[in-house]
Amino acid sequence: MASGPKYYDHHYKVDLGRALRHNTGGSAVREDVLTRTAPQFLFDFGSPNAYLSHEAIPAIERRIGVRFEYVPILLGGIFKATNNRSPAETLAGIKNKREFQAVETQRFLKRFHVQPYVWNPYFPVNTLNLMRAAIAAQLEGVFERYVEAAFHHMWREPKKMDDPDIAMAAIASSGLDAKKLFSRAQESEVKAKLIRNTEDAVERGAFGSPTFFVGKEMFFGKEQLREVEELVLGKGE
Repeated sequence: MASGPKYYDHHYKVDLGRALRHNTGGSAVREDVLTRTAPQFLFDFGSPNAYLSHEAIPAIERRIGVRFEYVPILLGGIFKATNNRSPAETLAGIKNKREFQAVETQRFLKRFHVQPYVWNPYFPVNTLNLMRAAIAAQLEGVFERYVEAAFHHMWREPKKMDDPDIAMAAIASSGLDAKKLFSRAQESEVKAKLIRNTEDAVERGAFGSPTFFVGKEMFFGKEQLREVEELVLGKGE
């Protein structure tokens, strides 16, 4: 797999400015990249479709020349605030819809050249501590590594990641200081940040994950990544 996307807690232009100093292209190219809006990816590790989106994003970033901003949210909190439910519940008893979604997922895998997830036998997994630890990882400067690890242990080598001991061992096996991250996840500052991210997402129109924003334009579901890419490139205007 290609190297993963980058993650920022500030506006993408700051990092792009550093990167562009190494760009040998013309000024028109640099100006074009700087004027594009960085798409946001609102995610929860509990969503298999968020995982597939995460896998597809690196190639999209290379094509559009802009990095996605990853925003940790709590899917359970969004569901509660919007009276939404998981697809496992909403698709129950509906003839043909689940089958169609399986076909749609296969199309996504082929279109974006990503591997399917391995179904987590413990689904649904309570991701509260995992998402709090994602905020802690931002503060500790290991966000990118943590995101890769958490998604891996949810959807590549699936484990019961709402068991504290299992989650700690899994994250530690990926070379991270799991004890520090999960300890810091209990700090009031970290908890408050995750709540703010989740409340802000609902206020902006989100009702699930994966959700993407390009400026004020919202897109829901992994299939919308094509529209996200086109909009950033100016093709969807």
